[in-house]
Amino acid sequence: VQLQASGGGLVQPGGSLRLSCDASGFTLNRPAIGWFRQAPGKEREAVACLSTNNDITYVPDFVKGRFAISRDKTKNTIYLQMDNLRPEDTAVYYCAADLGQFSSYALCHSRPTEWGQGTLVTVSS
Repeated sequence: VQLQASGGGLVQPGGSLRLSCDASGFTLNRPAIGWFRQAPGKEREAVACLSTNNDITYVPDFVKGRFAISRDKTKNTIYLQMDNLRPEDTAVYYCAADLGQFSSYALCHSRPTEWGQGTLVTVSS
């Protein structure tokens, strides 16, 4: 199982970024998959999760309305669209999956078994 995240970078407050995660070694038709982030000195937290068997998403309240998760079934890729970014969104963002977990809500409230390398997002003027 491999998860390859990309798309991070430097963006000004109020700007947008879209992160991509290419999945290989499994097909996105069973497990839950999601995005997590870790800021310096803080715990890792979930920001969006997706159930690939029914496309139900879960986005926690602190990013709801600004972050959205989606997927391209033809490319085995998931995306994190981030709008109206704030300096406090600065973090390393990871995509993660759990082959034994099908619920987006449950994945976002657990520790996934499969992790990709992170991609750094910096929100600064």
